[in-house]
Amino acid sequence: MANRHLSRTIAIQALYEWDFRDQDDLDEIVQRGIDTFANEVDVDFVNQITSGVAEKKAVLDQLITKYAPEWPLEQIAVIDKTLLRAAVYELMFTDDAPPKVIINEAVELAKTFGSDNSAKFINGVLGSVFREEPQFADLQDTEDELTEITEDKDDEQKK
Repeated sequence: MANRHLSRTIAIQALYEWDFRDQDDLDEIVQRGIDTFANEVDVDFVNQITSGVAEKKAVLDQLITKYAPEWPLEQIAVIDKTLLRAAVYELMFTDDAPPKVIINEAVELAKTFGSDNSAKFINGVLGSVFREEPQFADLQDTEDELTEITEDKDDEQKK
C-alpha cells in the first residue's frame, strides 16, 4: 500500500535536489527516490507533485511572495521554499486531500527537514493562502479546526 507521507517526502527531496541542479532531468531525480521505496510509494502522486511544481514554479513563487511579503523569495531557505512550492501546488491545483491535511503534512515535513523556525513559517504562509484565496472561501469554517490541529501538534512537540 502506498504511503502518502513517504510519497510527499520523496517529492520534496527530489524537488530540493532539482533546485540545486536544475540542469539535471527532474524525472531521473524523482525516479531514484521512487526506486528506493518502490512498493511503498504512490508513483503517480509523486510525479503529479514534482511535475506540477516544475510546470507552475513561476505561479507558485508569485503566491509565496504574495503570502510571505516580508521574505523575498531569494532569502527563504531552499528547503522551506521547496516545501512551500509543493504544498501550495497541492492546495491550489489538486483535490486529492483536504487543505488541513496538506498544511499539516507540510508542517510535519518542515519539522523533519527544516530549521527550528521552518514549521511555524510554513504554517503561517499556508494558513494565509488558505484564508485568503477565493477558492477556499466555502471551507473557512474549518479554519478554526485547522489552527487547533497545528497548535495541538506544536504543544505536543514542546512536551
